Amino acid sequence: MNGETVAQATAPPGARAVLADLYREHRLALVRLAVLLVGDRESAEDVVQDVFSRLHTATLNGGRPGTLTLTYVRVCVLNASRSLLRRRGVAARLRLTRRDWPIGPDSASGSGSDSAETSVLLGETRQEMLAALGRLPRRQREVLVLRYYLDLSDAEIAQVTRLGQSTVRSTVSRALGRLERELGGKA
Repeated sequence: MNGETVAQATAPPGARAVLADLYREHRLALVRLAVLLVGDRESAEDVVQDVFSRLHTATLNGGRPGTLTLTYVRVCVLNASRSLLRRRGVAARLRLTRRDWPIGPDSASGSGSDSAETSVLLGETRQEMLAALGRLPRRQREVLVLRYYLDLSDAEIAQVTRLGQSTVRSTVSRALGRLERELGGKA
């Protein structure tokens, strides 16, 4: 009997299936969320994969199956993105590495049905928006991404970020004001 067989025996019934369903149905949306938070697709994919890997290990070690909800996984992706950004900041301060914002052009490409000119203009607009988003403080960026990308309500954002609903509303307001000032009223 190998170690995986023993680990499988201790996993709560149905927890593996729930985790597999979450991965299958929401992985791409979670990667997109992480891209908006960390700034590049490769790191975002690593963040999401690491989150699911850790959740899988926790599930095998008898973790609580009731915690495997989409909201919980979003919180995990948000926290993992924060950790990555924190590590990047430390590395940049130590001059070990430098990762520039904004996101590369392949991440913000337009749809295939647009004309070349429209795609270029949309790409430039997206790049400008992503660059402005990247200059926002972490909390403001996170709240805007959760509100306008994932279309979460104030209550859901408050739950994910562990902020009060009124704090969420005021943070969104301040972030939108700053974006409007930076983009010159184009937001």
